[in-house]
Amino acid sequence: MILLNHDIAHEFPEHLEKMQQLKASDPRFARLFADYDQDNHAITKVEQGTATISEEALEVLKKRRLKLKDEIYEILKAS
Repeated sequence: MILLNHDIAHEFPEHLEKMQQLKASDPRFARLFADYDQDNHAITKVEQGTATISEEALEVLKKRRLKLKDEIYEILKAS
């Protein structure tokens, strides 16, 4: 299986500078960013076979990661 890199820097490379600014100045953005990063790492570990969880739990994580990504993108667009 080919694993894709889903970290925020790879998802929105055109917004790298803005992300750094928002992480430092917007507590909500910083929390969303940290939550996304945590979920993404957990999903990656499962996909690489270094951690195991149920399929249902993996789907929950993926859906939450997608919701966080959407929220992050909305903030990036608005600022």
